[in-house]
Amino acid sequence: MTAAGIAITVAVLLTVLGLVAGLTTAFKTSGDPLHVLVLRKGGNAELTSLLTQEQFQIVKNFPGIAKDAHGLPLASLEVVSIINLAQPGNPDGSNVTLRGLSQAGIEMRHLKLAAGRWFLPGHREVVVGKAIAEKYAAAQLGKQLRFGKGYWTVVGVMDGGSSAFNSEVWADGPEVAADFNRPTTYSSALLQATDEIAAAALPNALQSDRRLNVTVLSEQQYYDAQTVSAAPIKFLGLFCCIIMGVGSCFAAMNTMYAAVARRAREIGTLRVLGFTRKSILFSFFVESLLLSLVGGALACLVTFPLNHVNAALGNFVTFSETDFHFRIGPMVMLTGLMVSLLLGALGGLLPAWQAGKKEILSALREI
Repeated sequence: MTAAGIAITVAVLLTVLGLVAGLTTAFKTSGDPLHVLVLRKGGNAELTSLLTQEQFQIVKNFPGIAKDAHGLPLASLEVVSIINLAQPGNPDGSNVTLRGLSQAGIEMRHLKLAAGRWFLPGHREVVVGKAIAEKYAAAQLGKQLRFGKGYWTVVGVMDGGSSAFNSEVWADGPEVAADFNRPTTYSSALLQATDEIAAAALPNALQSDRRLNVTVLSEQQYYDAQTVSAAPIKFLGLFCCIIMGVGSCFAAMNTMYAAVARRAREIGTLRVLGFTRKSILFSFFVESLLLSLVGGALACLVTFPLNHVNAALGNFVTFSETDFHFRIGPMVMLTGLMVSLLLGALGGLLPAWQAGKKEILSALREI
């Protein structure tokens, strides 16, 4: 029962850590070290940012920006909005990120198509992320989504791997801007630097230009900031684990105190045979650690099936859902085993200390 109590505590911890690890992986894999994101001054989210075409014309010609095969800058002026998609069991629907971008934006992100083709410029066509296609019936290949001023045909499904792009809908930038009455004001500009040195220098150069009045972040910094969505869940999960951990420590302590009381004669016999107090203390302490380790291993077995299970979490930055997979990998499991050993150590130290302090004669007299 003590091992089971420790297992439940560690299982809760592993579940929370797996969720946070999955969400963190989704955002970290979305950012490219050579990509730089340009937002309005003071902006921290594409959804609330406004960037004009005039600003974009200045931005894309800065030195340090890579060129494509035709000698054009790898720069994409993008508009980001939210659309609502209904799903079975949720008629009110869920918020989904809509990204209007250029062909350069597609080329810069190096995503593969799981089915269909990319949208054509100037057409009312969309490409949906793999997670969107799996979750929403209306987002299947060949069907139509209704948002903005009319219907959009789904012509492709993109595979974003572990990235947050699996939870987005992509379409032609000018068409999206026109549908949402933003023909001249977009959301952001994505730039690809020639190398890491240029990527580090571009933010300072762009922010120093008084014509622009913009905030510039590396794409990795931008997506790292979005992991704040997991902070409340992580806090709540760790708080519950601390409360449960206290109970598990007392359970382990009671078990070990009972073991010490039951083996009083054996302890006295060991002392007569020449075993020291430290060796007896150490043996009971190790027993407590092994007991807790069994609980930790049981927790790993119970939670491992959650690995790669799909989940969705509301994003406080984009105000839309982000799909990701639980990641209960080696590091998460190792953390769980270390926590279980800690619980065993805290619960077994005092009983082991009591066992080591027993006098020979009093121990032999106990029944």
